[in-house]
Amino acid sequence: MRTEYNSSTPYIQSMVSCLSKVVDDGYKEDFIATGEGLESSSTRKLYGPGEVKVVTSFRFEGFSDPLDSAVLYVIETADGVKGTLIDGCGNLADPFVYKFILDVESRSEKLMIN
Repeated sequence: MRTEYNSSTPYIQSMVSCLSKVVDDGYKEDFIATGEGLESSSTRKLYGPGEVKVVTSFRFEGFSDPLDSAVLYVIETADGVKGTLIDGCGNLADPFVYKFILDVESRSEKLMIN
């Protein structure tokens, strides 16, 4: 069963409540973007862009400071691991996360065209 997320749902008001909800829905793994790919924090397994699907993402804006903004990516891997990846925004964005997500989205678009 796939859970659908939408912006009218109350838990999306904060990153903490949203993260709690997606973890409750089974997205328990913490992922880290590296120069080699997306790494599972618990198993240290690396995934390439072709092995990852971004189910959805949420952007959170800081209440008083734009530097407090962040993005939460909800991710599934080809071997069934479900988890999240968090990135900052603007100057605080991680270049590894940015590049990896672009690669994933680029591969997805190519698959949809073919």
